[in-house]
Amino acid sequence: MGDKLPVAGKVLVPMQGRRGHWHHIFPGLHALVTHDARQWRYDLVAAITLAAYLVPAGMGDASLAGLPPEAGLYACLFSGLLFWLFCSARYTAVTVTSAISLLVGASLGDMAGGDTSRYWALASCTALMAGGLALTAWIGRAGVLVNFISETVMVGFKIGVALLLISTQLPKLFGFKGTHGDFWERIWYFLSHLGNTNKVALALGGSALAVLLAGKVFLKNKPVSLFVVIIAIAIVSLAHLGGHGVKLLGELPQGLPALTIPAVSWRDVNDLLPLAMACFLLGAVETVAIGRTFALKHGFHLDANQEFLALAAANVASGLGAGYPVSGGMSQSLVNESAGARSPVSGLLAAGIVLLVVVLLSGLLRNLPEAVLAAIVLSAVTGLINVAVLKRLWRFNRSECGIAVVVLLGVLGEGLLRGVLIGAVISILVLLRRGARPHTTELGKVPGTNYFADLIRHEGNVRVPGVFVFRTDSSLLYFNVDFIRDRFLQLLGQRTDPVYLTVFYLGTVPAIDLAGADLLRELHEAMQARGLAFCLAETHGNVRDALRRAGFEEHCTRVEANQTVSQVVANCKHPA
Repeated sequence: MGDKLPVAGKVLVPMQGRRGHWHHIFPGLHALVTHDARQWRYDLVAAITLAAYLVPAGMGDASLAGLPPEAGLYACLFSGLLFWLFCSARYTAVTVTSAISLLVGASLGDMAGGDTSRYWALASCTALMAGGLALTAWIGRAGVLVNFISETVMVGFKIGVALLLISTQLPKLFGFKGTHGDFWERIWYFLSHLGNTNKVALALGGSALAVLLAGKVFLKNKPVSLFVVIIAIAIVSLAHLGGHGVKLLGELPQGLPALTIPAVSWRDVNDLLPLAMACFLLGAVETVAIGRTFALKHGFHLDANQEFLALAAANVASGLGAGYPVSGGMSQSLVNESAGARSPVSGLLAAGIVLLVVVLLSGLLRNLPEAVLAAIVLSAVTGLINVAVLKRLWRFNRSECGIAVVVLLGVLGEGLLRGVLIGAVISILVLLRRGARPHTTELGKVPGTNYFADLIRHEGNVRVPGVFVFRTDSSLLYFNVDFIRDRFLQLLGQRTDPVYLTVFYLGTVPAIDLAGADLLRELHEAMQARGLAFCLAETHGNVRDALRRAGFEEHCTRVEANQTVSQVVANCKHPA
């Protein structure tokens, strides 16, 4: 059956060990064929609740993408029909998200040149390309790469997205048309055009927003948005508010679109590649993060690579069905879980309910006010602004908080696409900086023992007269050897007593490359030139093997196995 991994008092059973190969690729199918009546009941109730959330939220997010509301419904429908089949997480719901929608809306305007049909085709093509990238990532087993985007960067990005979303929805809430541009341009336009406010639209939107926010407090994870949509449509229909200047959703096409490849050129594909990569990156990070959250909470195994396959299928289906890029949605997944879902089958059932709406019930939505849709988006945005996390970052590390702020300002000033790229670059630079400047220290003997520990951090440890012991807490690799060399010589130069023995402690060095081996050889030769002995201590087996392959023993000295610092000091006499 394979080894079991205990997590938080629960047991995780690796999926590969308990299922066959096909069940590993199609975990949703396994859940479907093993369902009993009770699980079907739970998943059906969860699906009804989830669909009630997906329909209005999907239409609202489509407006962020600059697309007709039905594009959001098509994306949720077709992606939902396939995502459940490949998803390894039990509760993740696939949907259009505010972040990706705004990214699409902020990036395609110039390419489309005002042509609505071309704009829609470009958005659908972006979904196909994002799906292709996800499939490539799955084939290359690149799930680990998601971890390179740090949580610090995501904190700043989410807050930036939230503020940018607010700037796009405030004009709709107040009943007048907004403008394009970055956050600052949108906010200035909104403030300078408050005189154009439609009081009826504001009353409707403001009331809807108040109810939605209250529902988040008192009716958590309940379909409050569906209730708001139904009441708003009823009020508009009975009071004929469309004649008072209130902008309505209008007629939605009833029925399904034709499944087809978007009509774009190869040049368009090349121009869309950065946007598709950004959509894939956002979708991958959020989908895997959602899966991990529930995996730790409920004790099941999450396969990040499998989530890439699910994203690939979902985005290809959305692109072929006149949708646009999708990913796992945090709020939708929370709704799904809290409503009692037992497996990914709830996602399939929810897609079936959305299908019913698209085919038979779309005409009921024509009197939905845009101000109410704006209220739905604004209520969802509140979950992205987490001031408590920023405060925690400030207390933990000012530099980490500064990185989050830089990403936030990048999103506000440069837009989501460049903000995503700024975040990715910063994540990689932070990782490289930490790897290039690892922690280094001098070791001293713990009184009363033969153990050597950090002398700089613990002043009670003592130096052995004439012995300098150096430690670095990282692998020795080409991009950090210069820093480690400088720190070794710097700490050695701070010694005021005569030193006859230098020891490089390798017990915290898990790996070494050729540049690292050359560093140790260089230090050995430099110490010999000073008349000092140079020895290695506690060298791991793979490091010993690497040093031998690099010729260290031929030019320097034998690399001993399992030799402690105390043994090195005892065995190495003062050089003649």
